[in-house]
Amino acid sequence: MHQTQSQMRLLDSVQTAAMLGITPGTLKFWRHKGRGPAFVKLGNSPQAGVAYDEADVRAFIQSRKFASTSAYSPAAQANVRPTISRTPELTR
Repeated sequence: MHQTQSQMRLLDSVQTAAMLGITPGTLKFWRHKGRGPAFVKLGNSPQAGVAYDEADVRAFIQSRKFASTSAYSPAAQANVRPTISRTPELTR
């Protein structure tokens, strides 16, 4: 059988967490909060397992690369310079 590069390689939560350098519990929390890499639900029931496409995990890691600590701040992400406004009674 011939495999193509577009074929998914599914990882379980333990493998994915290890690849990300986090615990499986943190990965589960991220999934609950809508953070982290996309996942595949392996059934219709709430108890059905999940898996992660290795390509999605690698893409998630790539998207989290930054050149400096200030590059991932909320202001940098929004490309907005934070402004400080003072009420008239606070200005001298």
